[in-house]
Amino acid sequence: MKKSILYLGIISAVVASFTPSLVYAEAGDWVVRARVVNVSPNDDSKLGTTVNQNVANVMSPGAELNVSDKVIPELDISYYFTKNIAAELILAVGTRHNVNIQGDALATIGNQGLGSVNLLPPTLTAQWHFNPDQTIDPYIGAGINYTAFLDRNLIIKSNALAGTKIKVDSDSWGPALQAGFDINLKDGWLINADVKYVWLDTDVKLNTPAGAWTKIDSLDINPWVVGIGIGKKF
Repeated sequence: MKKSILYLGIISAVVASFTPSLVYAEAGDWVVRARVVNVSPNDDSKLGTTVNQNVANVMSPGAELNVSDKVIPELDISYYFTKNIAAELILAVGTRHNVNIQGDALATIGNQGLGSVNLLPPTLTAQWHFNPDQTIDPYIGAGINYTAFLDRNLIIKSNALAGTKIKVDSDSWGPALQAGFDINLKDGWLINADVKYVWLDTDVKLNTPAGAWTKIDSLDINPWVVGIGIGKKF
């Protein structure tokens, strides 16, 4: 009987030595994550309607601005107040998006690329981790986003008004929602998947022949930000 207990203890020790030592986040921990994210604008443009009011019917009512997707690296830093509650600061590099006119049925300006804009979108969220101390640690979050437009300049390149400048007029403050999960690994490492929705809106203005900047669009960019990456607890 004693030998059986001894053998069982030895087997248990051997099995334990090959079992990953998972480390779960606790109060006071810092977690740094690096992700690759796809920024996919859910844009809403009123270009055709607004232009028809301000620039003498040079576009059809169906014309709108379209903002392209972009894949970028992202870094975030989280601090855990408790094992359930954390704050996360999301730091992304500038994300450059192509801007195009689409849906314009009139040939006066027509569908065309206008150039690109460069966005810097730091975001701060508060997270609720509702299944801590587990291999899979899901969370939800909500917070605020500030988006700075680092490169605001666009230009009409062909047809009527060729060479006319267009600019994004203002930076944006807006709410952000978040959901994701960490898969805890050995020695404090983790794999992360995350999705955010950010409310981001701005005005777009055109430089008229008289030299005045006239509002031509209220552009809601509102991107989905979907990412996957790795992280480390400290």
